[in-house]
Amino acid sequence: MANGQIKTAVFGGGCFWCTEAVFNELKGVVSVVPGYSGGDLKNPGYEQVTKGYTGHIEVIKFEFDESQITYKDLLAVFFATHDPTTKNRQGADIGPQYQSVIFYADEEQKQQALRYVKDLEEQNLFGKPIVTEVRPLKNFFIAEDYHQKYYENHKNLPYCQLVIDPKLEKLKKQFISLLKT
Repeated sequence: MANGQIKTAVFGGGCFWCTEAVFNELKGVVSVVPGYSGGDLKNPGYEQVTKGYTGHIEVIKFEFDESQITYKDLLAVFFATHDPTTKNRQGADIGPQYQSVIFYADEEQKQQALRYVKDLEEQNLFGKPIVTEVRPLKNFFIAEDYHQKYYENHKNLPYCQLVIDPKLEKLKKQFISLLKT
């Protein structure tokens, strides 16, 4: 139940199945929807986006109750659960549709994201430069139905077990205080 102000955020951290599964575990996150953002093509489909020429990126759009979880906490989870140092790639997923990106909804999100990236760079936490882009949110297109709640509906598939399960285990170890009960 939401008690505070509901805000919207859009993150791209590789395959949207992974980021959806991670952010669905967080308290204060009231909805998570996989989709596409960043390109100019209206209503792109998965087949078009995966070819890499639409300019769209696989992202999640989520709503969160800022009285339960902060944007800074969401950024911490985002950066801990994907590799922000690889351009157009997350593991075996390769292409511009898998780039690391934060689409900000307002000036406050922009400033927080830029500050967070700068702090990570100064700490040299990843040992390599961070390539995560911070861009204004222009559009968002919901992904096809079969992408929605993918992990929840396909936990036994090898991709889910080999790629998503380790991310969820890391989340549970590093961010126990941010998890839904």
